[in-house]
Amino acid sequence: MPDVSVLEVALHGQRIGTLSLLPGDQTMFAFDQAYIDDDGRPTLSLSFKDTLGDLITDVQPTRRRVPPFFANLLPEGALRDYLAKRAGVNPKREFFLLWLLGRDLPGALTITPADGEAWPPETDGGSDEGQFPQNALLRFSLAGVQLKFSAVMEATGGLTIPAEGVGGSWIIKLPMKFEGVPENEYAMMELARTIGINVPEVRLIPLDQITGLPDDVTRMKGNALAVKRFDRAEDGSAVHIEDFAQVFGLFPERKYERASYRNIAEVLWAETGADGVAEFVRRLVFNTLIGNADMHLKNWSLIYSDGRQAQLAPGYDFVSTIAYLPDTDMALTLGRSKAMSELSLEQLAYLAGKALLPKKLVLDTGNETVELFMDAWKDGKAIQAVSPQAIEPVNNLLAQIPLVQRGGR
Repeated sequence: MPDVSVLEVALHGQRIGTLSLLPGDQTMFAFDQAYIDDDGRPTLSLSFKDTLGDLITDVQPTRRRVPPFFANLLPEGALRDYLAKRAGVNPKREFFLLWLLGRDLPGALTITPADGEAWPPETDGGSDEGQFPQNALLRFSLAGVQLKFSAVMEATGGLTIPAEGVGGSWIIKLPMKFEGVPENEYAMMELARTIGINVPEVRLIPLDQITGLPDDVTRMKGNALAVKRFDRAEDGSAVHIEDFAQVFGLFPERKYERASYRNIAEVLWAETGADGVAEFVRRLVFNTLIGNADMHLKNWSLIYSDGRQAQLAPGYDFVSTIAYLPDTDMALTLGRSKAMSELSLEQLAYLAGKALLPKKLVLDTGNETVELFMDAWKDGKAIQAVSPQAIEPVNNLLAQIPLVQRGGR
């Protein structure tokens, strides 16, 4: 193995920099001068902008890790272990995971070896020609913990995993150890859509209608949740996104720490204005009402539809977690508390004051969201897919929330 390995980093198909693995297991990211000099450059991340909006080019090297922005492109937990095992890569060696998975990353970023080698030297599965063994690896990286795959929707309504996992415009989320999670998420996403929250298209797909799944996955039974990727346009081109762990320059394991909902709101007010803040409040209130204790930093994202200007990306990972775990604390702090049962007009007013948001906008949006939610919840049609094990915990939670008890007024 050479003393230095180099990966090329491209955004929208154009090289913008390099990641280099240096002696001592240090990783250095450097922007290309052409990207630095381009006044019309596409945005990589708000974390690379200073307080004046200028590009930060002095990126400190990291030891044993890739820099936080790039670490957040990689899967976590079970999904990382699964893909690393199939490729013969140590799951802690993030540089080599990016080498393997960099052709289908979240957003419009691609990462490929500068010397053209398809198979990193640290793996144990390469052929003599340095190519991937057939079916050795699904080459995509969908950040998160749950086992999921990139897939292509067929005309028949089924899904197919593309060769090597590259190029899919749908995400398949497989059943978890808790019963009915795909059905739970499907119901909550559709309920959110009903009350006007921006979410991608979702479908429940029987696992036997998905072709190309690895043999060790086909033993699963039931439904998968298919989510249309909002980082892929209708023509298949990539649209750039970043999650808020990337925005704040935090490693993924810090997604519950070092930032609050106030911090997210401040960024959205500065970057997206009233529209982004209103949508943020809708989702924050909605996910509190359904008892979602997992709206951490990686479950909020920005999208760069025009390549440069940030907008709040469509919502995702809306699950009533209290159906499975008796945790009624939010993932991050809201105002002075994490307790879902303390959601109130006073708490929203405190958020608005601290984040310097328009108070009327925040309170009106919070009230409206509660009213729309309660109408949909009581109607029943929007929650037909919700299992009884989720309905009772949500009802118990709703009875404790001051904003609900005031009728959203």
